[in-house]
Amino acid sequence: MSYISLSDKDKKEMLAMIGVSSVGDLFETIPKNLRLDKPLDIPPALSEPEVEDLFKNIAGQNTYPNFLSFLGAGAYGHYIPAVVDYLSSRGEFISPYTPYQAEVSQGTLQIIFEFQTLICQLTGLDISNASLYDGASGAAEAVLMADRVKGKNRVLLARTLHPEYRQVINTYTRNIGIAVEEVGFGQTGEVDIQDLKSKLNEETSAVLIQSPNFLGVIEEIQKISDLSHQAKALSVIVINEAISLGLLQAPGSLGADIVTGEGQSLGLPLSFGGPYLGFMACREEFLRQFPGRIAGETADVDGKRGFVLTFSTREQHIRRERATSNICTNQAWCAVRAALFLEALGKSGMRDMAEQNLQKAHYASEKLSQIQGVKQKFPGPFFNEFVIELPTDWEPVNQALKEKGIIPGLDLEEYFPDLRNCLLICVTEMHKKQDIDRFAAELEEVLQE
Repeated sequence: MSYISLSDKDKKEMLAMIGVSSVGDLFETIPKNLRLDKPLDIPPALSEPEVEDLFKNIAGQNTYPNFLSFLGAGAYGHYIPAVVDYLSSRGEFISPYTPYQAEVSQGTLQIIFEFQTLICQLTGLDISNASLYDGASGAAEAVLMADRVKGKNRVLLARTLHPEYRQVINTYTRNIGIAVEEVGFGQTGEVDIQDLKSKLNEETSAVLIQSPNFLGVIEEIQKISDLSHQAKALSVIVINEAISLGLLQAPGSLGADIVTGEGQSLGLPLSFGGPYLGFMACREEFLRQFPGRIAGETADVDGKRGFVLTFSTREQHIRRERATSNICTNQAWCAVRAALFLEALGKSGMRDMAEQNLQKAHYASEKLSQIQGVKQKFPGPFFNEFVIELPTDWEPVNQALKEKGIIPGLDLEEYFPDLRNCLLICVTEMHKKQDIDRFAAELEEVLQE
């Protein structure tokens, strides 16, 4: 199918048909101060060798490989088996737009089906969809889903939910009558149970928490789920670090009704913030309110096993007012990588990776806490992230460590003003013992200057 652009005559006829004199008239609803009033600053066309040189020059400006990084907070560097890159790069996976035509998409549909199965096994729930955009939109979709299931317009969010996830949820709910209220955290870094009890009522559709939470602390999912159910609300658990599911008990077995989160840890490298992968699972009774799409198993006319898209209750498939989501695609290729990653590791490999994260993070916590004036801020149980409090202003320490080639972690004051000079540190299986020892030694030296 060839593409032939519109002629000026075609454009004039189309504008006349809809009753406007120019293309600019179509943008009158956009405030003038937000419109671009000049041509885009785009360089002229380049030849293929020139484009390659341009990318090489841009890549040469990236100094990250020379740094030792302890950043986490929703973006995690994990080992990715070579087989994931190899298989996911096959043309059959990277060239199709979407597997609408089941008769020519059996391989893609099958691996999406396997992805769903793996997510169900990790979360301990009955059904999974074929992925969402990312963890933030997944959390927001879970709030909307709880609103549909319960028919109530109030949701409680833990303050220890990823701050950017909270922003996305507020954006989704701001103009549709859903009230969002936050629940604080206590001295251990866990959800303040007393605050939760005081705010739970019969008008609450869901309680949404993250575990491990943004401060790295593992929450008591069973207790929070029980309190939610007593108030006839759903328990929604957000998983920001998917590798934790290789070691921690499945949220579904602890009373969670919906589990959603970010799957970047499952075979997706750190690459300038994306693409990421949202996953979601829920109990079977909520199937009709589940957003996104589902790949299902079926049989053809000869009785042979096959796969199809099913329960695609989104706005382009059914009447808009009955749609469960206006998401018009998913992260299918990212889900393919996640499935390959999980299948390559297997149960024992996934657990081993999770245990390495746990052990190395606890070693780092103990090592850093031995530095005079440095203390671990929250004593609650943690997986591969934890918070330390420094005895001095953070910014000079940060600059000094960067000059030594170390990115020490995330400054929490931007998101939590009451956590001044507190640092969120992430340690994964990719960090060697000597990396952690070097970090501790350099930090101690900087603090003594």
